[in-house]
Amino acid sequence: MSTIVDFTISPLDKGESLSPYVARVVSIIKTSGLSYKLGPMGTSIEGEMDEIMSLIQRCFEELKRDCGRILMTIKADYRKDFSGRIKTKVSAVEDKI
Repeated sequence: MSTIVDFTISPLDKGESLSPYVARVVSIIKTSGLSYKLGPMGTSIEGEMDEIMSLIQRCFEELKRDCGRILMTIKADYRKDFSGRIKTKVSAVEDKI
């Protein structure tokens, strides 16, 4: 089974350039062992729901250390008996273009 989560997290109290904070979070995601794809407006993560939610909690705790206000969005898609969907969902559409 597979859950894909589109996830964004960023501080609201650190000015205009947020890439240093986003990089800290992406570093945690990268070392998690879960499949992910970084995008310009968020990151897609694939795995078991409990693993993903634990990872999101770690990302939040990282920013909470020095950020007084944090905005997160989480959108999830669960599908039983499928995996590898970060690539196949995109390919399915690109093949039809």
